[in-house]
Amino acid sequence: MNAPLDVSHFARAAKPITSHRRYWAARFGTAPFLPMSRAEMDQLGWDSCDIIIVTGDAYVDHPSFGMAVIGRVLEAQGFRVGIIAQPDWQSADAFKALGRPNLFFGVTAGNMDSMINRYTADRKIRSDDAYTPGDVGGKRPDRASLVYSQRCREAYNDAPIVLGGIEGSLRRIAHYDYWQDKVRRSILVDAKCDLLLYGNAERAIVEIAHRLAAKEPVASITDVRGTAFIQRDARPDWFQIDSTEVDLPGRVEDHVNPYMTTSEQAQAQGQSCSKEEASSLPPPLGEGRGGGPREQPLNFIPNLALRATASPHPNPPPEGEGAKKRPPPRDRTVIRLPSYEQVKSDPVLYAHANRVLHLETNPGNARALVQAHGDRDVWINPPPIPLTTAEMDHVFGLPYARSPHPAYADEHGSHDGATKIPAWEMIRFSVNIMRGCFGGCTFCSITEHEGRIIQSRSEDSVIREIEEIRDKIPAFTGVISDLGGPTANMYRIGCKSPEIEAACRKPSCVYPGICPNLNTDHAPLVRMYRRARALKGVKKILIGSGLRYDLAVQSPEYVKELVQHHVGGYLKIAPEHTETGPLSKMMKPGIGSYERFKQMFEKYSAEAGKKQYLIPYFIAAHPGTSDEDMMNLALWLKKNGFRADQVQTFYPSPMATATAMYHSGRNTLRKVRREAAGEDAVDIVRGERRRRLHKAFLRYHDPNNWPLLREALKAMGRADLIGNGKHHLIPTFQPSTDGAYQSARRKNSTPAAAPKAGAKPQRGQVLTQHTGLPPRVTGAGKPARKPR
Repeated sequence: MNAPLDVSHFARAAKPITSHRRYWAARFGTAPFLPMSRAEMDQLGWDSCDIIIVTGDAYVDHPSFGMAVIGRVLEAQGFRVGIIAQPDWQSADAFKALGRPNLFFGVTAGNMDSMINRYTADRKIRSDDAYTPGDVGGKRPDRASLVYSQRCREAYNDAPIVLGGIEGSLRRIAHYDYWQDKVRRSILVDAKCDLLLYGNAERAIVEIAHRLAAKEPVASITDVRGTAFIQRDARPDWFQIDSTEVDLPGRVEDHVNPYMTTSEQAQAQGQSCSKEEASSLPPPLGEGRGGGPREQPLNFIPNLALRATASPHPNPPPEGEGAKKRPPPRDRTVIRLPSYEQVKSDPVLYAHANRVLHLETNPGNARALVQAHGDRDVWINPPPIPLTTAEMDHVFGLPYARSPHPAYADEHGSHDGATKIPAWEMIRFSVNIMRGCFGGCTFCSITEHEGRIIQSRSEDSVIREIEEIRDKIPAFTGVISDLGGPTANMYRIGCKSPEIEAACRKPSCVYPGICPNLNTDHAPLVRMYRRARALKGVKKILIGSGLRYDLAVQSPEYVKELVQHHVGGYLKIAPEHTETGPLSKMMKPGIGSYERFKQMFEKYSAEAGKKQYLIPYFIAAHPGTSDEDMMNLALWLKKNGFRADQVQTFYPSPMATATAMYHSGRNTLRKVRREAAGEDAVDIVRGERRRRLHKAFLRYHDPNNWPLLREALKAMGRADLIGNGKHHLIPTFQPSTDGAYQSARRKNSTPAAAPKAGAKPQRGQVLTQHTGLPPRVTGAGKPARKPR
C-alpha cells in the first residue's frame, strides 16, 4: 500500500469525519448560502443556529475560504450554521444578529493573520484588504480573533467559544509579536475562549460539535487532537518531561578527600569501588545527572535539554536490578515548556521553547505540550491526524456556491464591479489539489498550521471540480488559473515507509538534501495535468502556485510537461537568496538547484518554440543575512540581468522558526545554548536603516537607492563597485529622482512627485513587469509613441 496516497498509518488512530451520526437538524437540508441574517434563516425555516461562525473575511462560499469549508463540513453533519462576516466590533450588537448559537461560536480572523493583513513588513498600515468587497481596508480590527472572542462573550456570556484559523494557530503558545516587539501571552489567555483549534480543523471541529450536541460540557473536552485549552488543575495520570531549562550541567563530582581511601569514599556515599558491586547499586534517591531529579527512562529529544520529573503515574516503569526500563507511553507524556514569564524575559528560553515545539509537529510521534501562564497552564494536545484521500474528497465535494454571498453584489447583481473581492477573483478559477508542505522553510508557517504530511485529493475529485467550474460559472473563459496548493508539485508525494514517516522528527524532507526515504515520483501529477487539459471546454491550465524546483528536477518528465503546457509566459520560483549564510537559516537549497532547473526550463521552452521567463523571488533582511550577502546577491542579479520590481522584506510572523531567530539571535535549527558560539549565533537585521539597505541592494537599479548604496559600499570597503562600467554595481552620477516606488500591492505604492510645468516625458524607460523580463513596445531604446 502506498502510504502517501491514503495516510493509512495515521488514519487508523482517527475516526472518519463521515462516520458520525448526523444531527437531527439535517432535515432542513442544504442551504444555497449559509445565512448571514435573520431573514435568510426564516427563508430556510430555522428558528436558531446551532453554530455561528464569526470571521474577519467577507463570506465567499468557496473551498479556498476557511469559513466556507468549516461551515459546509458542519452542515454536512446536520448542523445549522450561520455566518457573521466582518462585523462591526465597536459593540456587541453585530454579534447578536443571528441570536445565541445552540452549541457554540466559531471565531476566526480569516484566511490571513489580521496583523499581517493590515501592516506591511515596515509596520506601515495598508490601505487595502483583498478579502473585503471593493478592496477596502479597515474592515477588521487588529488581532481580530481576540476582539471577536471578547465581543461574543459580551453578547452571550454562556455560549462556548471555539477559536480557530491561522491567527489562532500561530498564537497558541507565548509568542513574539513583531508589531509590539515583545512576547505576548497565548491567545487562549487573552481571548478567554473555551477551546482553540490549530491546523486543519475539520476532524476536531466535527468531534467537538457532536460532543457538545450530546450535552457534554465544553470544559471536559480535553482529549481532542489539534486543540489547546487552559488547565488549572494538575493531571496526575500523565508523565511530565521538564524542558524549562537549557544547558543542564553535568554530574557534579565531590572534591577528593586526601585522608580517605577510595573504598572509604565510596562506602561513605553508599557505593562500592568494585566495578561489579557498583553497577548493581542504585543511585541515591532523588539524584541523577547534574544533581537534579532522577530521570525516568524516556526517549529524549536529540539536542534538547529534557528532564523527566517525578511522576505520580499509577503504573510507573519497573525499576531495580535486572529490570528493563521502558519509556512511558507517548500518548500520556507531556513536555513542560518554559513558562510565559520565563520566555518573556529570556530570549534564549524563548528560542528553546520554539525548538521544542517544532520538534513536536509530527502527528505520528508528537507529544502534548504545556506552558504555564501565571497560575494557569496552557495545554496543547498533539497535532491532528491528517485527512485521508477519501476525507479530502468529501470536504472539497460539498455543495459550495463558488461565489461571494449575494449581500455583496452590486446594483447589477454582479461581483465584478465596485464590490469585487480581489482574493476571490484570484482563486475564482483555481483548484486546490493538496494540503501541507514538507519543505520546512523557516520563514513560512505552513508546517505549524497545515503540517508537513501531504494530504492529497483523488484525481477524480479534482476533475469533477474543474468540470463544475466549466459548467456553473458564467464568466469561465476556458482557463484554469491554478492546479496547486501550498506547493505546486508535492501532490501525492511522501515518505516511502509509513513506519519511518510516523517516527521521523526532521523539520524538512528536502533540506539539506532530499531525503532518500522521500518518494519523488511526479507521475500522478503528470497524469492529472494531461487528463485535465483534455477536458472539453478547457483551453489552458496554468500553474500559479509556488514550485519546489529542487524537487521538480528529480522528474524531467514533469518539468517538460509543466514548461511546455502549463506556463503562461512566466513561472514564479523562489530561490530566496544566493548565499550560503541566509540559505542555511532559511533551510533552502543552494543556488545551484535553481541553475539546474533554469537550464531545464529554457531547454524545454526552446523545444516547444516558446519564449517563457522565470520570475525569481528573493527575501531581504532575513535572519543570518549580512550586508556582504546582500551585496553578493545584488551582483548576481546584475550579472544575470534581473531587475526586481517587487521586493519582499522578511516579515517575522508569530511562531515561525525564523521569527525565533530574529527575537533571540540564536539558531534554533541547532541545540540552543546559553552562550552562543560559532553557528549558534545569528546575524539579525534590525533597525529601519539596515532593513532599507538590504532592500536597496535588491533594487540596485533604482536611482532612489544609489546614495544609500554608495555610502554602504564605501563603509564595506567595496568602493570598487561604484563606477560607470558594466562590472560596476551602481554608477557615480546621480540623476534627479522622484522617490516613486511601485509596490506589489497597488495602493501601497509611493506616487511620483508632480511633474514640473513644461517637463517632457522621459523616452526609453524600462518597463518590466518583474525581473529580467523584456521591455514593452515603448521600452528601452525605442521612442515612445506620439499622442494622437
